Amino acid sequence: MPPWRELFQQMRAGLFRFQRQGANGPGQACRRLRAWSGVPPSRTGLRTLATGIAFFISLILLLVVEFAPEKVNLQVNQVSPVTIKAPRTVVYEDKARTAEARRKAAEKVPRHYDRDEQVVIGVTKDISEAVARIRAVQEDPTADPTSRVARLRTLFPYSLPDAVWQELAVPNAAALQALETRVVRLVSTAMAAEPGVTQENLEAVRNQLVSEMATLGLPRAYELVGQEMVRQFLRPNAFFNAEETRRRQQEAMDAVAPVMVTIRQGDIIVGEGEVVTEEHMAKLQALGLARSRPPLAGVAGTALLVALLGAAVLFYLYQQKKDFPHHVNILGIVTVAVLVIGKGITAINIPAWPEFSALFGYMVPLAAASMLVAILLDARLAILVTAVMSLLLGLMTGNQLRFGLVGFIGGLTGIYSVSKLSQRGDLTRAGIYVGAACTATIFTLGLIGELPWSLVMSSSLILGFTNGLLSAVLTIGTLPYLENAFRITSAVKLLELANPTNPLLRRLLTEAPGTYHHSILVGNLAEAAAEAVGGDPLLVRVGAYYHDVGKIKRPYFFVENQFTRTNPHDKIAPSLSTLILTSHVKDGVELAREYDLPRVVRDIIEQHHGTSLVSYFYHKALENERKEAVSEEEFRYEGPKPQSKEAAIVMLADAVEAAVRSLQNPTPGRVEGLIRRIIKEKLLDGQLDESDLTLRDLELIACAFGRVLSGIFHTRPEYPEVAAEMERRKARYAGGRK
Repeated sequence: MPPWRELFQQMRAGLFRFQRQGANGPGQACRRLRAWSGVPPSRTGLRTLATGIAFFISLILLLVVEFAPEKVNLQVNQVSPVTIKAPRTVVYEDKARTAEARRKAAEKVPRHYDRDEQVVIGVTKDISEAVARIRAVQEDPTADPTSRVARLRTLFPYSLPDAVWQELAVPNAAALQALETRVVRLVSTAMAAEPGVTQENLEAVRNQLVSEMATLGLPRAYELVGQEMVRQFLRPNAFFNAEETRRRQQEAMDAVAPVMVTIRQGDIIVGEGEVVTEEHMAKLQALGLARSRPPLAGVAGTALLVALLGAAVLFYLYQQKKDFPHHVNILGIVTVAVLVIGKGITAINIPAWPEFSALFGYMVPLAAASMLVAILLDARLAILVTAVMSLLLGLMTGNQLRFGLVGFIGGLTGIYSVSKLSQRGDLTRAGIYVGAACTATIFTLGLIGELPWSLVMSSSLILGFTNGLLSAVLTIGTLPYLENAFRITSAVKLLELANPTNPLLRRLLTEAPGTYHHSILVGNLAEAAAEAVGGDPLLVRVGAYYHDVGKIKRPYFFVENQFTRTNPHDKIAPSLSTLILTSHVKDGVELAREYDLPRVVRDIIEQHHGTSLVSYFYHKALENERKEAVSEEEFRYEGPKPQSKEAAIVMLADAVEAAVRSLQNPTPGRVEGLIRRIIKEKLLDGQLDESDLTLRDLELIACAFGRVLSGIFHTRPEYPEVAAEMERRKARYAGGRK
């Protein structure tokens, strides 16, 4: 069998399996078909692999950097307690001296400028043309001196005394020729000199040439005009070439030979009681006396542990069918960043309080990583990541698992605290909860370790709440950047979009108030339905708020914004009315892009009508024209159909709210019947085919819509006493009494 036929049969078999399993959406179909057909991994997969390897190496470096103790534990400016001699002869490069010599060589390289010869030609031409204009005025036989002066003032915007203009108006061919020749020569000489006229020295050269005009031997009037010409026409002809300058500086630096230093065996590197300098440390490092070399076994074991923990996280992502590139990048950045911060915190040493400094590992804000992963990705994934990072933290701090335990409990507390965000202030409250949990854990571990009571109290209170504070600050500070970098729409972002002060919502309220209030009601309906079927209530509410923003472009063509009896659709053809109505979807998507709304919200805007039929104008067209001349496709929205549960809920809520609003007598029975009829019509029209809604979900949505609408259109009790009083007042005012 030919290879292509075998591949085709594999893809066809895969397609049948795909259909039987009921996969939703074209993206999932493509992924499964690619897996079944043996298509090689994409560039995205290779980039993800490279990124994962980079994070893997970074974690190993963070963990092994202090495995082996330094052979000589000295620092710059420290007094050496012993005399250290060179155990062998070594020749090494003094990098500090080499760098200094190369820096000085680079400073001696002059800046390089590129000359533009066309500028000289242009300046010369400008001066010659200016002189020619003066000559034309002087030689005009039809003009009198007064008109010549006026023409000269018009041609040249120079601030010169009247006597100068009057002298220039008198014909003087020799002076003009001398003016042109000498000014051109003066300017050309300056532009030909090194480095030429640059943007930096333009003003200085201009002033110098203006002062040199007095040495040209021109009449005073022509001298002043020449000065003005220099001010007007002189411009840079040499432009700084940064790349060429850097290249020449690099060549000069490369030409400098390394400064080599020889240390002979037995030489005293640093004596007892001597203050350690940078030069001493360089010699110690060259001899290998101050260089930390982790044992290979420890490095290998650390690498294996990191690989096993990473494999556990990747296996979870695979099982949950998560987006690998997105998740790997975010997890890697968050994990490495928090551990780097932890590395810096644990390196702090306060000589006055050594016992307290030894507990600084309790301050590592591991809960920040937990909260970020929970908000941006998934709460269950955040629990797994918290457990992994707790082990890494314990390993990084010299196998002190107590620090990892505090980080694990604080991380779990943070995940629970942000599981149901309702406003950005909840992140601050989460930091307080994390601080309290860390404080209690540190206090417990202090009692178990039988530490002094004062140390237990101080460490638990100070370090615990500092941990919570750092976690909250890091989460609040980095969350917007991660959201924007990876285009993630978190709950915090949705809360910001739901704020009525959002610029686009304010435009909707002021320019299309009826649509705004309609959107608020749709949001109430959609949120209740999403809660009933396990969707994202916050996303559907925000999507409902913005689903009709496209009506801002032409608000008065939509009935909710028509406050008069005049309807513009009565004067135009049904097909044109349909085009105007359906265009609000495209207009809404454009506005969403303009205001940088997230992709998930734009999808709801684009899909909230699907390919529904604009039935009113379609039937109106059938009444006005021949049936065969009316195409149903022309009266449908462009789509696409809702691709998610949330988009489908907004579609149903939008249709139900608009229909119930038009009921003359909205009794509970009529409202419920209308809800079910609209849902059934959308289902039979195929508008819900590409969403994840089931028949059970549709039943729950109908019940949720009914509960919300029953609160809006409930029966109001009559108040006979108030009604009678109002009638008496009307009668009294009608009789002219007050």
